[in-house]
Formats: sequence, C-alpha cells, structure tokens
Amino acid sequence: MNKITLTNPIFWSDVPDVDVIRVGTAYYMVSTSMHTMPGCPIMKSENLVDWEIISYIFDNMEDNDAHNLMDGKGIYGQGSWAASLRYHNETFYVCFSSNDMNKFYMYKTKDIESGQWSLSTIDGLYHDPALLFDKDRVFVIYGCGAIRIVELTEDATAVKPGGVNQLLLETETEGIGLRCEGCHAYKIDGKYYLLFIEWPTGENQRRRQICYRSDELLGEYERKIIFDDDMEYQNKGIAQGAIFHTPENEWYAMLFQDHDAVGRIPYILPVNWENGWPMIGIDGKTPKEFEINMPASSKKPLVISDEFDHKENKLALNWQWNHNPNNSLWSFTKRPGHLRLQTGNVTNNVLNARNTLTQRTEGPACTGITKMDISNMKPGDYAGLIALQNSFGTVGVKAEENGTNYVMMSENRGNGDEEAVDKKVIGGNIIYLKIEFNFEDSIDIATFYYSENGIDWTEIGNKLKMRYTLDHFMGYRIGLFNYATKQIGGYVDFEYFHYGKESIS
Repeated sequence: MNKITLTNPIFWSDVPDVDVIRVGTAYYMVSTSMHTMPGCPIMKSENLVDWEIISYIFDNMEDNDAHNLMDGKGIYGQGSWAASLRYHNETFYVCFSSNDMNKFYMYKTKDIESGQWSLSTIDGLYHDPALLFDKDRVFVIYGCGAIRIVELTEDATAVKPGGVNQLLLETETEGIGLRCEGCHAYKIDGKYYLLFIEWPTGENQRRRQICYRSDELLGEYERKIIFDDDMEYQNKGIAQGAIFHTPENEWYAMLFQDHDAVGRIPYILPVNWENGWPMIGIDGKTPKEFEINMPASSKKPLVISDEFDHKENKLALNWQWNHNPNNSLWSFTKRPGHLRLQTGNVTNNVLNARNTLTQRTEGPACTGITKMDISNMKPGDYAGLIALQNSFGTVGVKAEENGTNYVMMSENRGNGDEEAVDKKVIGGNIIYLKIEFNFEDSIDIATFYYSENGIDWTEIGNKLKMRYTLDHFMGYRIGLFNYATKQIGGYVDFEYFHYGKESIS
C-alpha cells in the first residue's frame, strides 16, 4: 500500500450533510442536493483523496408546480435534506426527509453505480435521519434536541406495525443554542454510537461534534464532545458527518464546515479510539495535510468545462438543473456543438426561470466563461450567466421590442426583484460572458464581464457581495439561463462553458 497525502478540505465547494460508507475497497458518499436536479449525488473514491460523481439517486423527486418551478412556486432550500447512506445484505439504501412534501423517502438498489433505484415513501418527517441495521431489524433515529427512534419493516419500506416508536433521548439543553441534530448511527463492537452536531451559545462558541454511546439501543446513553475545532477559520466549527474505517481498520471521519458564500465544505479527519470513544482529529485539531495508507489515483474535477459537443441529450454528471427541467426545451442535438436553451414559460425573474443549468463554484477563486449566439432571441428574452443564490447576480443579453440588444448586469439585493444595474447596447449576434468568483477568506465577491470578441473584456455593473442565505441553503452556483418576459419560443445557443480555478488578479 502506498502512502499518499490527503489535503483538507477535500472540496472547497458546497458538498454538505455528507454520509460515507465503505464497501470492499470503494468508498461511497452521498450529500444534500435540495432543489437541484438530478438529486442526491453519489460520489466514489478508492483512496479518500480523489472523489468522482458516479450517479444520482433520482432524476426528479416529484412532478408538481413547486418542483417544476411553475406558477411562482419553488422548493428553494427544501427538497432532499441530509440523506443517510447504508449497505446491508448486498443492498444499498439511501433515505431522507423532504420538508416541502412532508414525506420520508427510502431508495434501494443492488448497484449503486448504475443509478437505478427503487423508491418507497412514508408519510411524515424524520428530521436528519440515521438509518441503522441491527441484525434483522431496521431503525431510523432522527430529530433535533429530542431524538426519536422508529422501527421499519425488514424491507425498510414502511413503519413496522407494533415496532419501536418512541423518544430515545433528550440531548443537552443548558447553554446550547442548536441542540443535537444531524444524527449518524452505528453499532460498533457491540456498542451503539450516535453522532450529532450541536451549537453552544455564548461568545466564541461554534458547532461541534458530539457522541452518545450505550450498551443497549434503547438504554441509557452517555455523552462526550469528540471534536471541537475550526482549522483557524473564523471560529466556524467543523462538524456533522460520518465515521468509517478502511480494510486495515484505520478510522476516519468526514465532516463539513460553513464557509459563507461558497457553501458548506467537507474535510476528512483521522479518528482514534480512546477508551471506546471515536476521538476526531490530531490532538483535537484539523490537519491541513496528513499521510494515509491508500492507493494512488487521479484527481477528478468537481466542476468541469464543457464544449457541448455531445452526440445525445445527456448531461455530464457535474451539471444539475435548478429544479426539474423541461426536457423538451433543451438540446445538444438541434445544433451540434451547442447547448440550446429555449423559453417555454413567461416569468419576470431568473429565480423563477426553468432550465437554468448549474454547477458548483469553488474556492479560493474560480471563473466561468461562455460564448452565446443570440440570433433567435425574442423581444423580452434575457439570457446569460448567473451567480446563483437568493442574492444573485447575472450578466447577459436582454432583447428589446425595437430589435436592440443590450448586455446587462442585474442583481437581487434580497428583496426578490431582479434589478438592472447597468446595460449597454451591443451589435452582432455573438457575445462572450464571464463571472469571476473570489471566496478567499470569505471576501465573497463576484465580478461580471462581457466581450464582443472573446479577447477584450469589459467589466459591467456592480461587484456582487455574495451572501449565503438559508432560504436557498446552498453555496453559490454558476449557471446558464434563458427566460422570456413577454412571449415563449425564443432560444439561445451556448457554444461552450469554460471553467478555471485560477486566482483572481
């Protein structure tokens, strides 16, 4: 076995609410995807350093106005939350709750890499669920503060009639702002371990990782703080996630940290068992780098460039739509070598625009560039690039009734309106657009540019002060959009999306 260097964070990007398991020599991870579709990405690694998106649990959760971003409805910040991933009797399980649907979703598959999952739903919410298999019994442990346990049928498709369904424990209240949530449950060497985050109140307090353990599933639990560190980053604690071990029985944890506008970013930390407790970190601290006994591999990008030269209408796995797409209104094949986005409904705000195609952004800095053919826009259409969160910023082309086209920068200052900050008349049908993101030390500034030749760039509008807000509950994404404000049927052709992680000068 080689020694390789693991560098934290694993991703400087929004990969929150992680759960990790090992099957054989492969490690699999699931994370929250909320309103982006397809949802619940599955990532795979052979060495804990190099992770690749290999599939999604579902193309869409539901088919209704809110999930389809229709009639002024949406599911921003809702959808799938904090999924639990487990492997039992040669079957993979993923479960989560959806606040907007008031449902608990249970997906199962024999082949986690194929993306083919069967679904069962249970009415009601099981907040931040932890799936636990205990011999031939199946439990979900869930809640915030008051932690409950419910027993499922052996096939994990329904609540078991007459099974366990009770309060399991009350977590600490004194001096605690956010009581324990984000449960991850394990049975290890005959003991039961429940891992949570909590957030104490008071000056200089931060999120931290808590463990409760017991000899009996329903018995008395004892409590211990097993990790409390921020890697010297603005007192933002690293917490909530999974523990797991290698075939050589070396233990690790994957937790995440709030990093403001870029989102919640994951770290992998060593775990040492001390007196039966899984103590995280090295001397309680987060190592920036450390060596692990793992095979060498090659880094797979989380965010990619795309030449849109696909032979069929199939997206690279790095892309996700903002809400459910209308698949009849986008294409790689109608004009080979381009992504065509056609308008299909009238709206007045990019947050209500269907078929906005997005990827994550990454720190400390990154840039996205696209080339767009605007020949077939209709009056009132607006198309371009977006820095997407509730406080968004866009740079794009607005087509007017008189045939004039403007390049425009707009933003939402948090009141829900899309405000044009600056616009300039342009000629020709080809436009190049660029957004630069700077997340270094949470400066969180996006800058917008356009070019008519792809060489000479002009900054336009304001520098956007990016803000992570809980109504979206997601780090900033970069997206391609096209929407109509007056009539449907117009379209734009994007020739490419070029992405770079270079620093902003």
